[in-house]
Parts: sequence; structure tokens; C-alpha cells
Amino acid sequence: MEKPKLKVKGIILDLDGTIVDSREAYIEAAKAAFAAIGQENVDIKIATETPRRLEQNLSINNMINGIDMQKFLDAYLKSYYKVTATKTKPIPNVSETLKKLSQKAKLALVTMRHVPREKVIEELENFGLAKYFQVIVTALDTSQPKPSPEALIRCAKQLGIRISECAVVGDSVADVRAGRNVGAKTVAVLSGIFTREELEMEKPYLILKSVNELPDFLE
Repeated sequence: MEKPKLKVKGIILDLDGTIVDSREAYIEAAKAAFAAIGQENVDIKIATETPRRLEQNLSINNMINGIDMQKFLDAYLKSYYKVTATKTKPIPNVSETLKKLSQKAKLALVTMRHVPREKVIEELENFGLAKYFQVIVTALDTSQPKPSPEALIRCAKQLGIRISECAVVGDSVADVRAGRNVGAKTVAVLSGIFTREELEMEKPYLILKSVNELPDFLE
């Protein structure tokens, strides 16, 4: 059965895997992390499994045996936050999509990156995307990360609308859980590092190939 179109006043979007492709940044971060523990060979699966677990607040301690996982994680995160500005790239056609969305609703951006808001704004400005967002919230602006709805509630408040009038769009199970926990409409996209099966288990309102399909589902 075809789902009715969304009627929302605000759209809160995730960053990595939703607005930008971050896979190269994940790989660069993994290279730095493996180098920090004295290994030259990079396990690509671990490069993407690390952010998957961090998104869900899961431990990474059992990923590699016999190493200092805290040292690995510290190096991974330090490198990741350093290279995002140069190794991430916009999802194809996302600028036109954000333009369309901003004509129908107020837009906000939420990211779990532990970086100042100004750094995210600078990255988005380089891509020509910052102008579409009225509010940007990073992990440094909240006390609890997703799936806590704290960041989403903060966005809605700053947008001047109720969270129930918002759609939450993201590529991870944490995005869907956070939106569901606070009564927002949830939209999962398949442009990140989570599978359709994983996202289906969270029962989002919509699952789309990418954010570029979203304008067609708005009133």
C-alpha cells in the first residue's frame, strides 16, 4: 500500500551518509588508527564497522584481538575529524535537493561529530550547502548523542516548530530511533553504511535510496 505524502514544517537531516559521502574519510581514519597500533595493513571492513558501532553506542573492543582498542579509537576519531573537510564529498545532486526541500520546510542539520559547529558550517559552505540550513547541531552542543532525541528537540525548538511537525532523515538506525523516540516522522536513506534490512527493523515511515527522492514524498 502506498504511503501518503509527508506534511511537515521542518526537516532535520543527518550529515554523514545522508548529505555527504564519508566513506573515504572512514578509510583514511582507519589507516591512521592501524598505523597508531603498528599495523600497516588496513581492514576495510573495520573502517566502516567502527562508525557503525559508534553510531549505535556499541563497543568496538572485540573487533581486533590483542591490541589497545582505546589507542585505536583515539587515533581513528582524531584522524576522522581532521580529514572530513577534504575526504567527504556531497551526495550527487544534493544541492538541488536541499533547495527543493528548503522551499517546502525549514531545514536543520544534526551530526554526531564531536567538532565545533563552525567547522561543519565551513565544510558545508565549501560544498555550497550551508545556506539551506537554519540550524546546525553537533555532538558538542548536546549532553547525550543519538539515539537520544536531545539534538532533535533542540533543532525543533530553534526552528520554532514542534518536533511532531518534523521529519528526521538519516542513514543509520540511531537516526530512526531518535526520531521515533520523540514522535517525529522518520525517513531512512540507503546512501550510508547501514543496510535496508537493518533499517527496516527500526520501522521508519519511509526508506529511500537517497535524500534526493525525498521532495517527491512531501506535500
